[in-house]
This record gives sequence, structure tokens and C-alpha cells, in this order.
Amino acid sequence: MNQNTQKQNKKFKIRKGDTVTVISGKDRGKTGKVLRVLTATDKVLVEGIFMRKRHQRARRAGQKGEVVSLPTPIHSSNVLFLCKNCGKGVRIGWVISGQKKARICKRCKKEI
Repeated sequence: MNQNTQKQNKKFKIRKGDTVTVISGKDRGKTGKVLRVLTATDKVLVEGIFMRKRHQRARRAGQKGEVVSLPTPIHSSNVLFLCKNCGKGVRIGWVISGQKKARICKRCKKEI
């Protein structure tokens, strides 16, 4: 099995829509919602985190060009899931109960 196949089969613990907190980098301590998960590169796109400026040219005649701020992907190891019960950044575990597989908070053991 080659490396690309292994990456695609990897199960991500952080999903789209989760609230995460940044634990390292220039935006350390900030929180935001995950907009997209990039499994091939182990990165996540978080709303309002690691913003970069992009110069956008005018599309139509009479319209002005502008500078737009866009979020840049951040490595998944630099973010922690923000538990609603604990109120802190926590690691995520898995528990299997019957036919259902669910994510749990490693700190308070509650289902996410």
C-alpha cells in the first residue's frame, strides 16, 4: 500500500463545524470554527485564524480591485478541539457502544 492511499484512509478526529483552539503559532489562544478539513495534507481551515491578504483584480469594467483577507490552512497538530462541557482545548477519543461509534472528550469522558 503506497503512502497516498494511507493518507486517504486516515481517520480525522477533527471535523468540519467543530470549534477548535489554536495551541501554537502566531494565533495561539484564538478559537474558531473549522470550515474545511484537508486530509491529504493533514491541515484544517479555521474561520478567522491565520489570515492572509490577497490582492484581487477587478472583474468588470468600472469595478475596483481590492485586498481580501482569506484564511490559510493550519496543520491539525496545532489545534485542539474545544469541549463545550470543559470549556478547554481537549484531545478526542473514540468509544464503541453497540453498533454506534462516537467521539468523546478525553478529559470529562462525555460524548461530543
